[in-house]
Amino acid sequence: MNKGYCVIMAGGIGSRFWPLSRSAKPKQFIDALGIGKTFIQMTYERFARFIPDENFLVVTGEAYKSLVLEQLPMLKEEQVLTEPCRRNTAPCIAYATFRIAKDDPEAVMIVTPSDHYIQQEDRFEEVMRHALAHARTHPDLVTVGIRPTYPATGYGYIQKEDTGELISPVMAFKEKPDLKTAVGFLNAGSFVWNSGMFVWSVAAIRHALESFVPDIARTFDGLAPYYHTDEEPARVNAAYETCQSISIDYAVMEKAKNSVVIDGDFGWSDIGTWGSLYEHLDKDSSLNARIGGDVLYFDTRNTLAKEELPGKLLVLAGLDDYVVADTKDVLLVCPKKEEAELKQLIETVLKKRSDIR
Repeated sequence: MNKGYCVIMAGGIGSRFWPLSRSAKPKQFIDALGIGKTFIQMTYERFARFIPDENFLVVTGEAYKSLVLEQLPMLKEEQVLTEPCRRNTAPCIAYATFRIAKDDPEAVMIVTPSDHYIQQEDRFEEVMRHALAHARTHPDLVTVGIRPTYPATGYGYIQKEDTGELISPVMAFKEKPDLKTAVGFLNAGSFVWNSGMFVWSVAAIRHALESFVPDIARTFDGLAPYYHTDEEPARVNAAYETCQSISIDYAVMEKAKNSVVIDGDFGWSDIGTWGSLYEHLDKDSSLNARIGGDVLYFDTRNTLAKEELPGKLLVLAGLDDYVVADTKDVLLVCPKKEEAELKQLIETVLKKRSDIR
């Protein structure tokens, strides 16, 4: 029986984790939790429980290929597909889909971001195995939905039919809402967070791409003679230059009539911000958390400290609900709760100082 493929999308830059996440080594390649494993390593290990090594593909930027192979040495060079530029998720998924289709047109595949955190890995495996089994026997496009635990404004939402089953038809995809709308979604009980993980057969997603973004589908289908050859990188690079930048949600999922959602109740977070990272760290009696380094707290509460330099002492006094991130060339000190303001701050800093991206 086909054991399925896993496509790990690892091309993001993780700018909201600056200064820990940099363009040269973004979020998916760093040990943000201080546990000795990077996000991409945790992602691989999670899926390797039921996907064989030879059935993994990682799609990433050209600059990160060596990082992928360094952190995932069990993969062969040909399993790392590189993008010359960022074109969002639809071209990325199309590339992987048509690459797999050449080798195994009957395959089923999982598509996942590289930087999620899962608390209940046994339950995660059960859910993903169920989704794979469904994709083998149904021409559906399965997306993984997460039961919301608070009115998040940083996630997209999916409205599903209330069937009482693990897998339900999708009624609508919703953009990231404002707080009032998010509270309404939470209270309605029929909305789940859009995790960005998908499961489908190669045939089903190929048909959807051909139906809704035929230019992208033709582009990567036309490269079939060059896959697994020395010409593949150059041909793919040229193809990317012609592709529109569009997400798989806009390109396919919001238009397809066969989109379904599987409940992913397994302790999920994308840990996309300093604040969400703080929630997953051990804390002292004053609810302070730290990653690495030596930290002394005085009259300080609810604060996250990250010290990158060994042997350096951080002394924090009089802080409440702050992020303090110290790297070899940048010290960031800012309120933790102001996520939107922090994002804008980082963008402004990076415009002024491109040398510390």
